[in-house]
Amino acid sequence: MSGGLLVAGTTSDAGKSVVTAGICRWLVRQGVKVAPFKAQNMSLNSFVTREGAEIGRAQAMQAQAARVEPTALMNPVLLKPGSDRSSQVVLMGKPVGEMTARGYHGGRQEALLSTVLDCLAELRGTYDAVICEGAGSPAEINLRRTDIVNMGIARNARLPVLVVGDIDRGGVFASFFGTVALLSREDQEFVAGFLVNKFRGDVSLLEPGLDMLHGLTGRRTYGVLPFRHGLGIDEEDGLRVSLRGAVRESRVTSPVGEDVLRVAVCAIPLMSNFTDVDALAAEPGVVVRFVDRAEELADADLVVVPGTRGTVKALEWLRERGLADAILRRAAEGRPVLGICGGFQVLGEHIEDEVESRAGHVEGLGLLPVRVRFAREKTLTRPVGEALGEHVEGYEIHHGVADVTGGEPFLDGCRVGAVWGTHWHGSLESDGFRRAFLREVAAAAGRRFVPAADTSFAALREEQLDRLGDLIEEHADTDALWRLIESGAPQGLPFIPPGAPA
Repeated sequence: MSGGLLVAGTTSDAGKSVVTAGICRWLVRQGVKVAPFKAQNMSLNSFVTREGAEIGRAQAMQAQAARVEPTALMNPVLLKPGSDRSSQVVLMGKPVGEMTARGYHGGRQEALLSTVLDCLAELRGTYDAVICEGAGSPAEINLRRTDIVNMGIARNARLPVLVVGDIDRGGVFASFFGTVALLSREDQEFVAGFLVNKFRGDVSLLEPGLDMLHGLTGRRTYGVLPFRHGLGIDEEDGLRVSLRGAVRESRVTSPVGEDVLRVAVCAIPLMSNFTDVDALAAEPGVVVRFVDRAEELADADLVVVPGTRGTVKALEWLRERGLADAILRRAAEGRPVLGICGGFQVLGEHIEDEVESRAGHVEGLGLLPVRVRFAREKTLTRPVGEALGEHVEGYEIHHGVADVTGGEPFLDGCRVGAVWGTHWHGSLESDGFRRAFLREVAAAAGRRFVPAADTSFAALREEQLDRLGDLIEEHADTDALWRLIESGAPQGLPFIPPGAPA
């Protein structure tokens, strides 16, 4: 078997990432050697592989679902937005420059097709199956000529396409039909069928619609996945969680101690790697929410300033909204604050930036004795160390080089009183360190909170991935999926007019 499948979607956030992960976990449990792949990803939520390559964190999660080590081959092109109009282009795990959307789609994207296809071919030569994830919708007809992630790769690599639709949003039948009908005749030949995601209720009520959809398109539905809470792990961007009042899902478990611990995460612009706080939300009795108003910090026991692709812009935003003053007051009162990566840089004395914002010298909040200078070369490492008497692992993704001139050592950063700062993403996933850190936070906040002694973030992540595999195994036609992966799209699929220009 040297099969493959492209999981496309009717829209962004239709569930492509979790369906891809679910199929990978289902296949590996059947003894299939499988790998994930996404030709081009746009995300501020990224990860560093063991060889020092930066890829989308969703692909790292899918690799974990497949029980393989993530590599740059699995996400050869990563776009990291720096504004509404431009992104940093990361090619094979390394940044190669900034580019506007017009410049990228005006020629650079097409030039990357051979690299993308070479990576996919290498994976298909190594694994029994490669499950590819598309981006957005394959029916973006204005971008079809330069497409290297949806039908462009499906046709070049001759991959069958499964279109996922989020029925919880409504209009899923129109979305399925319209997606196919807006594709050219040549592209439609590879669209094998559909997968309904996030269904609530009695499936028998949906079946007549699925039968009519089959009659209209000649394409079957490969499964109806029920709605499940808490499956949106390692999303590609922070849009959904950065809305004011949005709360990260926590475990429905009573706190071990007498008090809960409230964590407020500043929803700064261009927020990156917001999944750093997932490990906090996994702790019984820890409540994590994203905030954008100063008054929302008042009852927080810990304030987190997370990573960002725009450190200077985030600093301006914090000052404009009064959050900077609220953080300064907290620090003066000895109340806990944690800065991670860009958030760590914000807490320092000053920033010299001729790379990211080109703002030159900018004064920081001055809470930590740190001076930051932005270098053109990006730091991409997987550090291992010790803090608070516990083993810690993490990963670093940043242009800012920190010169720490005082305070107590804390990972690669420092601590002054109840203010901590580090460039390390993912450090809170180290269970012993997380518990020790939360004990420090609780003591400083005057809370009778006790971290659970047996919470394993890695085990909880595995449980989530197994739940994704269960969804596929229990609610999709796995025999039909297997045939699709092994043999490709069925022959003789009908053309649905009007189609798009070839």
